Amino acid sequence: MTPMVSATVDADALRHNLAAVRALAPRSRVMAVIKANAYGHGLVAGARALEGADAFAVARVEEGLTLRREGIGARVVLLEGVFDREQLELAAAADFDCVVHAAEQIALLREAAPRDARLRVWIKLDTGMNRLGFKDRDFGAAHAALAALPCVAGPVNLFTHFANADDPQSPDTARQLARFAAATDGLAGERSLANSAGLLAFPDSHADWVRPGLLLYGAAPFAGTVGSDAGLRPAMTLRSRVIAVKSLDVGERVGYGGDWIARRPSRLAIAAVGYGDGYPRSLPSGSPVLVNGRRAPLAGRVSMDMIGIDVTDLDPAPLAGDPVVLWGEGLPVEEVALWAQTIPYELLCGISQRVGVVLR
Repeated sequence: MTPMVSATVDADALRHNLAAVRALAPRSRVMAVIKANAYGHGLVAGARALEGADAFAVARVEEGLTLRREGIGARVVLLEGVFDREQLELAAAADFDCVVHAAEQIALLREAAPRDARLRVWIKLDTGMNRLGFKDRDFGAAHAALAALPCVAGPVNLFTHFANADDPQSPDTARQLARFAAATDGLAGERSLANSAGLLAFPDSHADWVRPGLLLYGAAPFAGTVGSDAGLRPAMTLRSRVIAVKSLDVGERVGYGGDWIARRPSRLAIAAVGYGDGYPRSLPSGSPVLVNGRRAPLAGRVSMDMIGIDVTDLDPAPLAGDPVVLWGEGLPVEEVALWAQTIPYELLCGISQRVGVVLR
């Protein structure tokens, strides 16, 4: 049975985008960020399509274990690290890299690491994000403590995260780069700083490893731009279909609250998609969708399972069963995000479990 709403993921687009990342940072290795179900594209399917990456980054132990259960043996980095003895033992057995960002994690490694464990470890410096990581004043001691642990394999690797790289005009990223350089001067270990925005806008941040997320999925991290501006291809297309077509008289209202009013004799297509599928309720009337490949505006509020689309100007008129594209091929997710007053990350990650995700 064909699902009413489907997210088609183009494996060739994922591979194309990985190649584009490598061209942007030719001297860096690529840590492909596939956390949050590969930004809605499917964790395992995304990893298999991106098998050419040098490593994968996930947020949590559970995500990494899913990869291992599916036979994916690539290097996996836990961006949040581990938080208790069980997680530590699982991470060691699965040969995960662990990011360490708090004194409690150093204590856990000292007290609970399996006897024969030799873990690859990244220490996170908080250069201005003020979320995870050691402040400058604590970083040196934390690094020395980690390096002295018998469970840590080789030099401790060095890690930070940008807070504002999606604004290339902001001085914040330059300040973070300077803090990182000062704190890590003279230290051995590989370095990783650049997220998608840093990769595009701050070549000095590329270092040994880049960490693309959004770029791999074909979307741009900067407001007012789309992935194709950087030679990327959208990997996900969210599709539905028309389930009814109605004729409206002047003055008739549409949907909950009757926010949209027909100002002329109108034709309305009802499509089977709504916020229950992850299509944002915040989208206002006028937001674009594609019906049979042609643009038409939303009419009325997005409800749980359905939307109304003003197809008065489409000729020939749509029929029940005709295809509807919510974002993807022909309609960039970045544009839809602007209408929804959010970011493309949220739309891609917000696909609900009832949407059929199909890798092609």
